[in-house]
Parts: sequence; C-alpha cells; structure tokens
Amino acid sequence: MGKKFLRQYEILFKKAVVDLNSAKVIWISFEQGNIELDMEVIFFHLQQCSEKLIKSLLDFNQIKFPRTHDLQSLINLLESNEIELDGVKELLPLSVYAVEGRYAILHDDLDDVDRYIEIVEGLLRSVEMEIGV
Repeated sequence: MGKKFLRQYEILFKKAVVDLNSAKVIWISFEQGNIELDMEVIFFHLQQCSEKLIKSLLDFNQIKFPRTHDLQSLINLLESNEIELDGVKELLPLSVYAVEGRYAILHDDLDDVDRYIEIVEGLLRSVEMEIGV
C-alpha cells in the first residue's frame, strides 16, 4: 500500500499543533521553575500556531494567501471570503511576536499565557472541525 501524501492544509495544521504543543511544554516547564526564558518565546509559538491554523483553513478553502506573518491580513482574507472563526480577532496582539518582530525589541506587553493558550486551543478545534483532519 502506498504512502499517503499530505495536502498543504494538512501539513500546516500538523505544524500548528507542534507550535501549540511547544508553547504549552515551555510554559509548564517555566511555571515549574525548570527553565529561564523570555516570555516572548511562548508567545512566538502561539503566534506561529495561529498563523498556520488560519493559513490551513484558507488553503483548505482553496484561497490563495500571501507570504506573511501578519494575522490581521490573514483574518481579512477569512472575512472577505465569508469564513468565520470565533475568537480569532482576540489573537491579534500576538502579531508583534511574529518572525520579524523577534529580532526588533523585547516585547513584554502580554502576560496572560493561559488565556492565549486557551484561545489558540479553541481556534485549533474550530479549524480541525472545518478541515476534518
């Protein structure tokens, strides 16, 4: 039997899961006092997860998207194609933690990791139901 090739939206979804799991493992380790780190590392993974989930849903719906890390422009694409994702706009503050933002300055304006993990988990469940992964 041949090996199943994943579609682009499935790859994006799986990579999003890895980013979410990374954020959660790092957060747990940090809370237990096992590691020292800048909080932006956790928020970076949450931003990456959100970005990949939105792109996964766009790709599933055969909507072309630009090479961007800007959550607002990706959300605009969802809206212009009449695709609704509950709570997705709550993730907009994560945009400053995107790839290009990681090399600018240290960000410390977000601190509610548990809340953002919960929102991203909800987004993941919504996208998972939509694309049937």
